[in-house]
Amino acid sequence: MSFLQLDNVVKRYGAASVVHGVSLQAEKGEFVVFVGPSGCGKSTLLRMIAGLEEVTEGDVSIDGRVVTGVAPADREVSMVFQSYALYPHMSVYENIAFGLKMAKMPKDQIRARVDEAARILQIGPLLDRKPRQLSGGQRQRVAIGRAIVRHPKLFLFDEPLSNLDAELRTQMRVEIAKLHRDLGVTMIYVTHDQVEAMTLADRIVVLRGGLIEQVGSPAALYDNPANKFVAGFIGSPKMNFIEARVEAAGAASVTLAHPAFVDGRLTVERPLARAVKPGDAVSVGLRPDNLVIGDSRPVLNLTADFTENLGGQSQIYATAPEAPSIAIVANGRPAIARGDALRVGLGEGRVYLFDAEGLAL
Repeated sequence: MSFLQLDNVVKRYGAASVVHGVSLQAEKGEFVVFVGPSGCGKSTLLRMIAGLEEVTEGDVSIDGRVVTGVAPADREVSMVFQSYALYPHMSVYENIAFGLKMAKMPKDQIRARVDEAARILQIGPLLDRKPRQLSGGQRQRVAIGRAIVRHPKLFLFDEPLSNLDAELRTQMRVEIAKLHRDLGVTMIYVTHDQVEAMTLADRIVVLRGGLIEQVGSPAALYDNPANKFVAGFIGSPKMNFIEARVEAAGAASVTLAHPAFVDGRLTVERPLARAVKPGDAVSVGLRPDNLVIGDSRPVLNLTADFTENLGGQSQIYATAPEAPSIAIVANGRPAIARGDALRVGLGEGRVYLFDAEGLAL
């Protein structure tokens, strides 16, 4: 049995169902990230693992023990929330030690555990301060320290970096990754930020509408998305989609028609997972970082609309007839003005194809 196992877990609030029979396994020491849009059920699923939400149907097992009806305090898990939830009148030391004092642990053991957590998180000089004297990143470290001292079998993180600015989020991502490496404890992390998911996870669980869309490593989800939703959700900037029609289909190639393509056509030479026929609707997915302006073999005729200068890179947004805005990532700062004609080719990556139901072809 896997270290963490969810067996057909369902959550209903009255007649409203928000999690629809989710089954999932996580191995000991694995870092698993739940990602998806707001309302997809990721935080509810995490709270059911913690015991903070009742499981309507199904079972949750941790380290070989079914904990579905077990109180949160007896599950040997620690949870870090989006809000720091620190006691303002207590020092950092007292905040971290509070749970251990309530468990009536001897003072010398409490001191040893708090000192260990402070060393790991590099907050030793802050132990005598009050939360109001700390930055947002320092407060989040204290909240994580409070979880560490319990020596849990499982760490649960519920969007812990959402309240931090961009620089602190980047810094804390690195700190959490180091923490996982040093402790070797299983971690389940919830976020709506796919950059966090890609940089932290051993495996990503993509959720939508209370169901799992796909589970896999960051590279697997980026390179081989199971459907159009996953393809559009994983990657920044998000994948471009052009809604085309099949003009011709063979055993090892398909020709697609759309006004954005050079000469109105694009031929993709590879066998498809399922057969298509002329007239079928197919979504063509193109990664922004796989599009090359001024390529000698252009596949797209576009018109420049807007450019974002990001220093070493630029994000160029372009338009085409009967197509949404197309994003292109270019190195440097190309001199492109609004209204310029762009002939865009493909780099080394692939062209993604999805059928009318959104499933990968």
